[in-house]
Amino acid sequence: MSHDSKNSFSARKMLKSSGKDYVYYDLNAFAEKTGKKIEHLPFSLKVLLENLIRFEDNNTVTADNILQVADWANDKGTAQVEISYRPARVLMQDFTGVPAVVDLAAMRDATAKLGGDAKKVNPLVPVDLVIDHSVMVDNFGTKTAFSENVALEYERNMERYEFLRWGGQAFENFRVVPPGTGICHQVNLEYLARVAWTSTIDGDTYVYPDTVVGTDSHTTMVNGLGVLGWGVGGIEAEAAMLGQAVSLVVPEVIGFKLTGKLPDGVTATDMVLTVTQMLRKKGVVGKFVEFYGSGLNGMPLEDRATIANMAPEYGATCGFFGIDNETIDYLRGTGRTPEHIALVVDYAKAQGLWRDGNMPDAVFTDTLSLDLSTVEPSLAGPKRPQDRVSLKNANTEFDTALTGSFKKELSPDNATLKHGDVVIAAITSCTNTSNPYVMVAAGLVARKALAKGLKPAKHVKTSLSPGSQVVTDYLVKSDLQKDLDSAGFTLTGYGCMTCIGNSGPLPDDVTKQIVDNDLVAVSVLSGNRNFEGRVNQHVKANYLASPPLVVAYAFMGTMRKNLTTDSLGIGSDGKDVYLRDIWPTTKEVADTVRACVTADMFEKRYGNVFAGDKNWQAVSSGTGKTFDWQDNSTYVQNPPYFENMTMQTGTISPINDARILAVFGDSITTDHISPAGSIKKTSPAGLYLQAQGVSPDDFNSYGARRGNHQVMMRGTFANIRIKNEFMNGAEGGDTVLQPSGQTMSIYNAAMEYAKTDTPLVVFAGKEYGTGSSRDWAAKGTMLLGIKAVIAESFERIHRSNLVGMGVVPAVFENGMTRHDLNLVGDETISLLGVDDAMKPRAKLTLSIKRADGTVSEYPLLSRIDTADELEYYRGGGIMPYVLRSLVA
Repeated sequence: MSHDSKNSFSARKMLKSSGKDYVYYDLNAFAEKTGKKIEHLPFSLKVLLENLIRFEDNNTVTADNILQVADWANDKGTAQVEISYRPARVLMQDFTGVPAVVDLAAMRDATAKLGGDAKKVNPLVPVDLVIDHSVMVDNFGTKTAFSENVALEYERNMERYEFLRWGGQAFENFRVVPPGTGICHQVNLEYLARVAWTSTIDGDTYVYPDTVVGTDSHTTMVNGLGVLGWGVGGIEAEAAMLGQAVSLVVPEVIGFKLTGKLPDGVTATDMVLTVTQMLRKKGVVGKFVEFYGSGLNGMPLEDRATIANMAPEYGATCGFFGIDNETIDYLRGTGRTPEHIALVVDYAKAQGLWRDGNMPDAVFTDTLSLDLSTVEPSLAGPKRPQDRVSLKNANTEFDTALTGSFKKELSPDNATLKHGDVVIAAITSCTNTSNPYVMVAAGLVARKALAKGLKPAKHVKTSLSPGSQVVTDYLVKSDLQKDLDSAGFTLTGYGCMTCIGNSGPLPDDVTKQIVDNDLVAVSVLSGNRNFEGRVNQHVKANYLASPPLVVAYAFMGTMRKNLTTDSLGIGSDGKDVYLRDIWPTTKEVADTVRACVTADMFEKRYGNVFAGDKNWQAVSSGTGKTFDWQDNSTYVQNPPYFENMTMQTGTISPINDARILAVFGDSITTDHISPAGSIKKTSPAGLYLQAQGVSPDDFNSYGARRGNHQVMMRGTFANIRIKNEFMNGAEGGDTVLQPSGQTMSIYNAAMEYAKTDTPLVVFAGKEYGTGSSRDWAAKGTMLLGIKAVIAESFERIHRSNLVGMGVVPAVFENGMTRHDLNLVGDETISLLGVDDAMKPRAKLTLSIKRADGTVSEYPLLSRIDTADELEYYRGGGIMPYVLRSLVA
């Protein structure tokens, strides 16, 4: 991939910084040449515009494309302009990264079979894979918990780690950050991100905005640093790595104005839960959100990153912040070089990407605002991150949920463990562990509570999973780690852990009481996801909260008391201790952060970041350019995507006489479709692993086995909480096979239908595919034989992934829903209009033939949105499409 120096708009200019010359594409020169008024464009769109100008090639990017984007202020994103966008780099974590590398390895094999050069299959843009999703909270509350969890991590994942070490040496432009370094988003923020990216081409050094797509939906965290980035599925990421542009419809941009200042003691977590609730209510799926206003003046970069991180939770593609003095202070404070910091300032100011507190507001599609002084302590739960509850009302809100959605009566007073008891209190995830202000606050709450003589409740599983090793450095320097240790929050690992379902098992006696009494137990975590069945299969109610509130709930031990007014316990002086007695002031927190978080910590920790510890260095790897697949591996298998593939694209096959595999309701997440977390012994995946000689104790997690399609396709739609509406309210991944009427797992039914080459469809409600950017939610769908998913609406990433795997996403027209179809399960389905004449966003007809022979027809809209997506679909998916281009 190279930058085109023969640009239509004479925008190629020189910039001098720290005595060095850089080539850049000047937006101001473009505006002068074209007469376009771009100074009031949102910063995020200026980044897109620069990208198009730099990559103009009169093929994927034309002068007309560029001018259409420059005119964005005229239609404010409603014109549905399609562009080809090329990010500077790709970021991966291991859960989604392993299958992406598996696919690259499979593409090398397929390239060789088709007569091409296997070595051509390499990332063409820089790729960093950070191993952070594999460590689990098996051990906790002891000083040896960390080393014990690391030992188990390597024991469980050695096959995967050997494979990734092979990939690190086999592929060019591909780096692996070893386990135990930190969470990919925090490593990205603290080290990998540059804000201004540079590359040398034909002797010239170019400077341009740092942009990234990542195989984790929370890649958006780096938007807090002024780096435009968002999550894509592994499928899209592979295409971007291999030189394909990301097809993008230029979005609407919602301006979110922040004013005022947070009240004393209110945290960035309280702020982001408020923002998430507001934006979900507003409706920003598929849109950019850009933050502006006087409330940004002096807002720490880490607080901005907290807001940017949760863009998937509020539904936006990204939550962007402009580059300003806070950005520079953060770069300086995390050990970036003076020369690079100077380049960021010089480039941002020359390019019109610098945010000044006195500048006029940009033009936005729409706006909303928040006075930060109105933010109050908050949680979100018990099932969704957008369901904010005020801390002062959390107990009554839980009681309402208990008798309402959970349909339970209160536990008897003499029960040892009751409904609402907190059994997991986890400081975890990228949202908060990147923010020293809330991490220090957690330590101070622990210190003050212990000083009062309080002890955490005995039934609470406590854990501390920092986002980087630097967190440990400043907690140790401030002496707060000792207090956290004494409160049970000992180091359990550097990774996502509880937030992604790696919470590990509860103590046996706790599990027994929950199961025997069918209890609605509670987790409180400083994460960003609390979907059903995600955190722990035995914990039904899950609340997101700031790290200091996590600590407070560990002492309180229940969600059924009012943390703001009820006593946390009796102190050593015999008096009641209240939250107000142990809550730190904003000044206490800020003073500690200033004294204990230093640039040299970052320089030391990231000085040799790719080397890894002795465990990583001991991992063996092959040295060949193609991978030596092992038939008996239960972690890494050669996937079937390229079987019987030829160089001919073929035609679009119609979808006729399909059976309905399942009908789902609203808010079906990628956790429901392709679950993370534990594998049930009696599930299709569990039975398969046992047949391969794997004992249930060694199942590991679905995420860890994403490199094995046999496990993952069996796990598709196997979530313990998913509800197929054909099953009369029962939970779990079952369906009714037609025409026999036999009940069986969705996987087994799909395999029965495959015996007769029967195509399959799925129906669903609103927001289908919300949550993490799991490529396996689409891969598993395709491998089950599903040809189309028909829903009321789709989340952005999953819709794109379905297309990338050759599955048609379609939405109802005219306000219709699945309920209007009166489906009973024995119908056959045809999609008229899925053929060679198909266009992007084509009008389709849903034809339903019922058991009595009658036929009903309904209008649908294909969500194959762009010309590029249609070509991927025509070629059988994005991977075969890319492979043909490499071999041709």
